[in-house]
Amino acid sequence: MAVNQPAVTATDNVRIGITLVLISVVVFGIQDAVSKLLVQSHSPYQLAMMRYWGFAGFSMVLVARQGPLRQAFVSKAPKTQLLRGVLLVGDIWLFAMALKTVPLAELQAIGLIYPLLVTLFAIPLLGEKVGLFRFGAVAVGFLGAMIVVRPGGGLPFDAGLGYAVASCSLYALYLVLTRKVGKLDSTATSMAYTGVVGLVLTSAVGVFHWTPVTWPELGLVLVVMVTTCLGHGLMIKALSLAPASVLQPFNYFTLPWAIVLSYVIFNHLIDPVSLLGAGVIVGAGLVVMARERMKGSVSAGAETPLPGKE
Repeated sequence: MAVNQPAVTATDNVRIGITLVLISVVVFGIQDAVSKLLVQSHSPYQLAMMRYWGFAGFSMVLVARQGPLRQAFVSKAPKTQLLRGVLLVGDIWLFAMALKTVPLAELQAIGLIYPLLVTLFAIPLLGEKVGLFRFGAVAVGFLGAMIVVRPGGGLPFDAGLGYAVASCSLYALYLVLTRKVGKLDSTATSMAYTGVVGLVLTSAVGVFHWTPVTWPELGLVLVVMVTTCLGHGLMIKALSLAPASVLQPFNYFTLPWAIVLSYVIFNHLIDPVSLLGAGVIVGAGLVVMARERMKGSVSAGAETPLPGKE
């Protein structure tokens, strides 16, 4: 006798999607912590190259499942697609450089300003209208960042801090351009360009910064490769189950997880004032997201900001 199975509802899908996002945050956090260990003895360029060896293969497999690979590279905006790939590589290089000196928790706190930068960059690049309310939220978010890096009590004003801010800026530009090409090209095309441009560029630079890798370090490199592919796979699956606007706020779980990893692995605990600043950034970001959702500014095809994208 057949047994009727309970139907999977939209609510169930959203719950699964949220769960997958939270798992991906954990995975990406582990990737960042392992990368911080590796970058102490190896060049960020070498690390980025080895990471792209795994990610490019992963992206090509996903693209091939959707159709012919050759067709995936047919773009209505090839120059923009190439620029996206270059921006993401620059973001990853800069983030790895920042990892070398900036504590993991504080780095993730600064990194959370990227949704605010997306709001600003979308004005000239996408022609989006931003009212005083969202401008105010963005200003408050930047104030929170200044609390984290406050002179004399926060992070030192050194190259590492500059790398962190530059990394956020490039990633925000990458996301805005992803929204732009999302109206012209398929997701497969965007993924194909991201993987191949990254592979070519990081390999062209990384080979000149190669240093020998020990067997234990090779194990850590494999962890970075696996977590990169697994994290993106989880996020892609989550986006197939729930709207991006629902999933975005849960990316902020990145911060508490980074605080835990920073303390457990590196014996560093973020100070209370910096934690307050991080909370201000998170609050401002959530306000901006809520306002964009009310205004319908985020298109259905827009790419969700990925946690631990570096």
